Amino acid sequence: MRIEPRRDARRLLLVALAACISAFNIRSFIKGAGLFPGGFSGLTILIQSIFSKYLHIALPYTLVNLLLNAIPVVISFRFIGKKFTLFSCAYLAISSVLVDLIPGFALTDNSLLMSVFGGIINGFAMAICLNADATTGGTDFISIFLSERYGIDTFNWIFGGNVAMLCVAGLLFGWERSLYSILYQFASTQMLHALFTRYQKQTLFIITEHPDEVYDVIRKSTNHGATLFKGEGLYQQTERSMVYSVVSRAEARSVVKRVHEADESAFINSIRTQALSGNFYQRPND
Repeated sequence: MRIEPRRDARRLLLVALAACISAFNIRSFIKGAGLFPGGFSGLTILIQSIFSKYLHIALPYTLVNLLLNAIPVVISFRFIGKKFTLFSCAYLAISSVLVDLIPGFALTDNSLLMSVFGGIINGFAMAICLNADATTGGTDFISIFLSERYGIDTFNWIFGGNVAMLCVAGLLFGWERSLYSILYQFASTQMLHALFTRYQKQTLFIITEHPDEVYDVIRKSTNHGATLFKGEGLYQQTERSMVYSVVSRAEARSVVKRVHEADESAFINSIRTQALSGNFYQRPND
């Protein structure tokens, strides 16, 4: 595990910021509106609510959340990445402790507003954490492990688990809270999709007179490959080269800028890729 003081300090700062935002969101929006968010945080709140209502026992959020995350943390540490897991654990520890310590603020008593804006804030916090090369724990650990090790798309499984949790919550605490929780999760997903683009793909079609220099830019900046097509420019009746490559959406803007530095006259068509089959380089987690 390599230590990079400046980069690691920046990552820790972002993770701590995400954890603080998340804890505030749980105290002020989620618990204020009685919501059940997805994943292990939602399961933690559901367990707390069950023990409080039916057994009259107040369980601390920190205890339940850390116990639920214990096995996923071990799996992530062994198979995903040690530093990645440690930063994720820092998020879990900070956010869990703050949920038990900080007071909640009732910004509004409108459940619809709290569901929508709570989801937006949660998506924002998750994006900060993921862009710092860490995760919010729980189902994120499981999803990354199964997708990277076995190529399994876990979306349907996680979605099914969240549906099951919301059904239990609806039966025990009323369906209105479960329906508002669905709105919360939708708003959170949309915000995360807009801000975290690492796993989104962008296809680049680059018409250039300097294909070798363009490919060198793509290879050095992204570690992705490219395919060269030879053709003819019909307007000037001259030979043209087209470099075809797929990069992540987060890398696309930087690649386009560097390509134009290598060839000022390059013509680039950038298209969002909806589906991709085959080998695609993913930077490993540290």
